[in-house]
Amino acid sequence: MLKSIKNVYIVGPGPSSSHTIGPYKACKEFIESLKKDNLLKDLSFIYITLYGSLALTGKGHLTDKIILDVLKENHLDFPLNKVVFDISTPFNKLLHPNTMKFEAFNKDNKIIKSELYFSIGGGEIRKDVIKEDDLTSKNSCEVYIFKNDYIYPFSSFDEIKKYVKDNNILDLKEVVDKYEEKDINSYLKDILNKMLDSVYNGLNSDEEYLPGSLHLKRVAKELYKNSLNIDDEGEKKEMLLTSFAYSVAEENASGKMIVTAPTCGSAGIIPSIMFYYKNILNFKEDKLIDSLKIGGIFALLAKENASISGAVSGCQAEIGVASAMGAAILAYLNDLSIYQIEYASEAALEHFLGLTCDPVKGYVQIPCIERNGVGVLRSEAAYLYAKNIAPLRKNKVSFDDVLKAMKATGDDLNPQYKETSEGGLAKIIE
Repeated sequence: MLKSIKNVYIVGPGPSSSHTIGPYKACKEFIESLKKDNLLKDLSFIYITLYGSLALTGKGHLTDKIILDVLKENHLDFPLNKVVFDISTPFNKLLHPNTMKFEAFNKDNKIIKSELYFSIGGGEIRKDVIKEDDLTSKNSCEVYIFKNDYIYPFSSFDEIKKYVKDNNILDLKEVVDKYEEKDINSYLKDILNKMLDSVYNGLNSDEEYLPGSLHLKRVAKELYKNSLNIDDEGEKKEMLLTSFAYSVAEENASGKMIVTAPTCGSAGIIPSIMFYYKNILNFKEDKLIDSLKIGGIFALLAKENASISGAVSGCQAEIGVASAMGAAILAYLNDLSIYQIEYASEAALEHFLGLTCDPVKGYVQIPCIERNGVGVLRSEAAYLYAKNIAPLRKNKVSFDDVLKAMKATGDDLNPQYKETSEGGLAKIIE
């Protein structure tokens, strides 16, 4: 079963879908639960504890800031409110690496409500319904999903291909149109415009440096201008795509509004393709919207069968999945077959297997911004492979196969390389 692709493309503030948008949603839900239980009148302060990756990299991801901002917006900014980064609870023993606990206290310092949330990636959250003393239990964790919108009767791409074959479907977008709500086109039109805006805003930003102690210079605007003067058409295209991907990634790193695709950390790849095909190649809006449907299918499969969270499976789950989405989109935009679309998506993800998530100082800047640029070029390369190599022989590795490999790789990956900033580049560049 797969959920709606609306769960793939979500508009929200950067720099992280799991560390910013997820906690943002959790805080709002907790406040709503206080209202529902009529507890606001007894409320004195709120204590929020962040665990795992949220604790280890939450500062650089602005997790505490977004939570406190939500409390302030709801007139609950009490002097005793506190966000605590708990790094003592072992990362690999948590029920989920992105765990947060909200506790509401009355004037007698007694807890009147306590909830445990998980930020599972892509801005989606789940809430615990078991005892809090099971925080580090490895028992099966019962959770509920806030919007239970499983709408597709498929769990694999093989099942989708069988459905397509049995029903003589030639265009994958028909699968989406059949199962999504009637407003899917208008929803994706808004998403497309938000993506295009994020590229435009980044290219026209007057900010010279990104926030934070890395003091990293923005380069998207200058890179775009330089790219226009490149004579070699192949190099020019690659640098334009890179500049567009950098543009969104820099906006994301600055905490601006972007579209998860499928996460904030990988949000530059798909908008780069959309911007290039819309403004350079003059593709029609309807075709671009349909291509987002195709990318959404592959993201849903990755989310259901593996992960799109760097804290769960490393950056293969973020940049890798985004690049796979981008490759499928490019294949679709260029009218390749369903087999070639799968080939492109599989090839892009296969060669990102094992990619670690190691943000320097917890900021979604190094290596994240550059990886968005590399990711969109990987999408382009995978599309070209599908176009030119797929007709020569049948690929023995399916998209479902590579998802199984990605999940197994993520499960085996050392926690230091799962968005903890305790390994890789984060350890070397201090």
